[in-house]
Amino acid sequence: MVGDFTRQGWLRFGPEAAVAGWAAAALASLKGRPLTDLRLGGTWDVGLEALPNDAAGAVSGVPLAGRAAEAARALAGNLPLHRAQVSTVLPGYPQPSPDESAAAFAYRRDRDSAHVDGILPIGSEKRRMVREPHAWILGLPLTNCGPGASPLVVWDGSHRIMGRAFAAALGGVAEEDRPFTDITDAYQAARREVFASCARIELHNRAGEAVLLHRHALHGIGPWQDGAEAPPEGRIVAYFRPLLPTVGVWAAT
Repeated sequence: MVGDFTRQGWLRFGPEAAVAGWAAAALASLKGRPLTDLRLGGTWDVGLEALPNDAAGAVSGVPLAGRAAEAARALAGNLPLHRAQVSTVLPGYPQPSPDESAAAFAYRRDRDSAHVDGILPIGSEKRRMVREPHAWILGLPLTNCGPGASPLVVWDGSHRIMGRAFAAALGGVAEEDRPFTDITDAYQAARREVFASCARIELHNRAGEAVLLHRHALHGIGPWQDGAEAPPEGRIVAYFRPLLPTVGVWAAT
């Protein structure tokens, strides 16, 4: 398992009863919750910090357990968990939005809006800087959807290419300056290399399963395919992304 994660930058975990129980409790805790941050023509609700979990990931007394959670904790210790993001994708994703330029929408549609988490667009020119140094990304589906319902997408082995670029761009920078260092050019060049050399993998999974991504893995959301199987509430996935203490630790390969 460790070897696969090191090579791929991702792991997909099959169904487990403990994970299914947690997913059911998480979904029940969201019953009646309005979608307040709908974007992209009403096809995606970001759901930042929307899950009422505790610092260990438990929801309504149901602990966050299973092989994926154990593997995540083994990567960077038992980090305290934030309230999970609850990403809700609906049929038709993505649609044009006045919040995005035509170029940004085309990238979302044609390249799954591929990105590395924690690198944020800063200022009017949207220069990329590492402001949220996540340790890893743990995705836990809460609803059962078919493969065409906007699956999580990852580029196989992309973490190695992206990681080398981040280490080169930030390695010689003082720690206090790293969160304010413009890495846009290095980031974009590394993405182009990934698109040219890494396989695009669709990580379809259902409630009771899980996926773990390396912090440097390039990933995104695939378009919703016509006729894709999904419940009325859409594809809902809870994501945990705890923070590392410094950008320097994050950038290390």
